[in-house]
Amino acid sequence: MPPFSILAYDSVDVQPWKGHRGENWWDEPRDKTFSITGHRAGAKYLASALLGDGVDVAYSYKPLHHPLGHAFMNSILYLDIDRKGFPYPVVPFTVNSYGRWLIGAHGAPMTPSQAAKLGSQSELDPPGPQPWRCFQIGGAIARALAASPWKVAVIASSSWSHSFLVQKTSLMFPDVESDKRYYEALRDGDWATWKNTTIEEAEDRGHHELLNWFCLAGAMAELRRKPDESVFLESWISNSDKVFAVFRP
Repeated sequence: MPPFSILAYDSVDVQPWKGHRGENWWDEPRDKTFSITGHRAGAKYLASALLGDGVDVAYSYKPLHHPLGHAFMNSILYLDIDRKGFPYPVVPFTVNSYGRWLIGAHGAPMTPSQAAKLGSQSELDPPGPQPWRCFQIGGAIARALAASPWKVAVIASSSWSHSFLVQKTSLMFPDVESDKRYYEALRDGDWATWKNTTIEEAEDRGHHELLNWFCLAGAMAELRRKPDESVFLESWISNSDKVFAVFRP
């Protein structure tokens, strides 16, 4: 399980409504299939640039188990919310966000009793990458893409603190206060808050998936950018808080 990987696919077919996702906003059938175009040349360029910059990133030319993770699928589904088609090629950059909980939790919500049973296991998986390293790699990605011949949008896709990963709240609600602190730092361009975070701190706050945003934060810090628009959606009853931010060209 690499901490980071570039998916250099030519294209991939996905069926996002299969499984246990339930009904969807578009009333699309469970067997609805979307064809997502990749950009192998761009992916190979990015991998080569990162390796040249000292980032030992993995890459893949075809999927092994699942066509594409839901974080990538969700981004495309909502960017094409009117279902007019998504004509842009995509280069997914994966981050092992779940780390120690990867196999045991399967990236899915757990009840308190399930989490307690898993937490009592003496052999969990190795941790995910350090948030500060994600920040550094985001900066390397920004440098590589700025020097590329393509116009590129960098997207971080994930919710923030997840209630089913926050032990200190008995898995009942997300770490809202930590989310607010990181959101304010993002909004204000206070990148020191982001680049000095450890994986132990992130796990304590349920910030496992926020590792994706640490990469984005590093990229925006490298480009000396702050959000042009942003919003924080607080929740004490749903699985996680939500943040939206736009950094315009």
